[in-house]
Amino acid sequence: MYQLREGLLRALESVNAVMRHLRVTGWRYWLVQMLSGGLTMGVFGALFALSWALNDMDRTVGGLPEQEDYAVTFLDRFGNEIGKRGILQDDSFELQDLPDNFIKAVLATEDRRFFEHFGIDFLGLGRAIVENARAGGVVQGGSTLTQQLAKNLFLTNERTLTRKIDEAFLSLWLEARLTKRQILKLYLDRAYMGGGTYGIAAAAEYYFGKSAKNLTLAESAMLAGLFKAPTKYAPHVNLPRARARAKEVLINMVQAGFLTEGQIVGALRNPATPVDQAEKDTPNFFLDWAFEEVKRIVGGKHRVLTVKTSIDMTVQRQSEQAIDSILRENGKQYDVSEAAAVLMEPDGAVVAIIGGSDYGKSQFNRATDALRQPGSSFKPFVYTTALMNGYTPQSVIQDAPITIGNWSPKNYGRSYSGPVTLLNALRRSINTVPVRLAQAIGRDKIVEVAHKMGIHSELKITRSLPLGAAEVSVMDMATGYAVFASGGKEAIAHGVTQILDSKGQVIYDFKRAHQPEQIIPPETIAGMNEMMVSVVEAGTGRRAQLEGIKAAGKTGTTSSYKDAWFCGFTGNYSAAVWFGNDDNHDTRRVTGGTLPAMAWQKIMTAAHQQVELKPMPYIEDPILFEKSHAAIQMAAAGRIKDIKDQRSSQRLAPNVVKQLDEMSALFQSAKSPARSAPLAPQLLPIPETPDSRDGNAPGLTKLERPKARGIQELKTAWQRGQTTIISR
Repeated sequence: MYQLREGLLRALESVNAVMRHLRVTGWRYWLVQMLSGGLTMGVFGALFALSWALNDMDRTVGGLPEQEDYAVTFLDRFGNEIGKRGILQDDSFELQDLPDNFIKAVLATEDRRFFEHFGIDFLGLGRAIVENARAGGVVQGGSTLTQQLAKNLFLTNERTLTRKIDEAFLSLWLEARLTKRQILKLYLDRAYMGGGTYGIAAAAEYYFGKSAKNLTLAESAMLAGLFKAPTKYAPHVNLPRARARAKEVLINMVQAGFLTEGQIVGALRNPATPVDQAEKDTPNFFLDWAFEEVKRIVGGKHRVLTVKTSIDMTVQRQSEQAIDSILRENGKQYDVSEAAAVLMEPDGAVVAIIGGSDYGKSQFNRATDALRQPGSSFKPFVYTTALMNGYTPQSVIQDAPITIGNWSPKNYGRSYSGPVTLLNALRRSINTVPVRLAQAIGRDKIVEVAHKMGIHSELKITRSLPLGAAEVSVMDMATGYAVFASGGKEAIAHGVTQILDSKGQVIYDFKRAHQPEQIIPPETIAGMNEMMVSVVEAGTGRRAQLEGIKAAGKTGTTSSYKDAWFCGFTGNYSAAVWFGNDDNHDTRRVTGGTLPAMAWQKIMTAAHQQVELKPMPYIEDPILFEKSHAAIQMAAAGRIKDIKDQRSSQRLAPNVVKQLDEMSALFQSAKSPARSAPLAPQLLPIPETPDSRDGNAPGLTKLERPKARGIQELKTAWQRGQTTIISR
């Protein structure tokens, strides 16, 4: 112990002697102090950053996230191939199979010192800071290729300090677990390349129609230029910009020492030319949405799939043309730049999706992912709830000023009409009436009915809810209106009808998996359909009228004209159309009755070409009419038992059911034997006459209305004790 103590003392004295020789004074002393303090702060800063990143390091517990390596081929409703999603089937290439020039182009542009740094390149970061300061803006990035891969695998694109710290530590984790070649291969497989493609194999096929193994120098340079900003530099969006970016990549290859100036001359003189994407005619917005649906249904059990969808490519193309023509002709005048639309069948089978004006410029699907205020197009859900709670289309409500707290809703024209029927209020899009209805029946009931009808977005219960202040998607609105078209049955929005595995076995069938239920009473649907038909025929939606086809719907316009809607349906289809701007700035007074109604009319006209027209439920149904008229004749003949049989076993128009109940009670209350005699056994179908169009019996066709008036006259005559036949 003594010797150990003496040895330590001698060592300490030696250290002190050395340190005495290293002692500095003057300006050197302060320099050393600054460096020492900086080093101390750096150590503590690193420890602080590490503690900050510990929670996000939990992402790596399970190792690398699984690649969603689905290979899905989509077919339209007629069995024709319309596109693919996921990785291409030919994804088995190795890094050495790729052209050497492509690897060099990527490294020269994205990370020249990739094989030298440990995941974070401090020299590259310093060089980027100097270049950006010299240019007065951001011209170079400091992120390494490993950091970009860490972001792609684990993080989002948000620009925050937290994300940069997480990115740095995750890149160190990747470098510790994988070789450089594995990191590069992963990066090339999973990076987004624009046009809905991920990875070099999919990008080469999409842009140039060839395998990644066969890329030329010019094509390699163009693809390598996409990593920085795939949407901005995508060649099918802006070819001159893509070629200018490819030129930068070629120059980078020379500066990095990978190629000589002479070797890039050919590529500069003959830049790459992508294949024409217009010829492919791919419904990309629909495929993106359907691909997510496939992944949700299948999970991870199957990877190579063939999917039959509900899309009709003819209708899809015509719908795209309709939206495009409306925007081209009116977009600048009305200061509106975007539109979205969804067309579906009454059971929810989506026939067409327009997610925006140009998929190449923006892949954001405004039809399925954007949430916008629907305005007055939400009112049918309010009126539906009212009809389910004792109101009728002829119920009278006061159109007068109303104040709830400090909120006073006003009508569009700033005027009031006094007592109005619900039918008239919806047709004229009066605001005070749905607000009063919501006060009477409860806003929570409105939300419940709207969710039941297919609105999946959150609906906050506020005072302005009845006027469409809650945000919904275009898909939500089309689904909700499909319930009216189906006669009150549940509509489930879907694009996938069947899924087959790699062996051709059906592993999913929509019709087997879903059996629609009656969610809204028929009498409610009858009243709502009558009311919404009047909106198109005599209200705010007149521009949506279809020649020879009964149509119903509702316009919607939000405050400051930020959003304009038209949602409607026929017996065949339901459709919702939205116009507005991505940045939410005001349009020049675009209302739901203008551009949206015009686009809806074009889309619906195209969709109904060469299809069997189906009647609108409870509005024009020949089969329903025959049953209803037969029941009315039985009532007129006094055959009470037959009426009851018809009433219990047949589906009759709700207004006819009500009439039958009234007439049965009238017959049963008769005391005189003379009065119990048949009233009109010879009542026969009456041909339509010009004046018969004045009938207004709800839920009846033009042929049925005069018969209904005849029954009413029979009832009146019976009450007066008359036995004469009203032959009208």
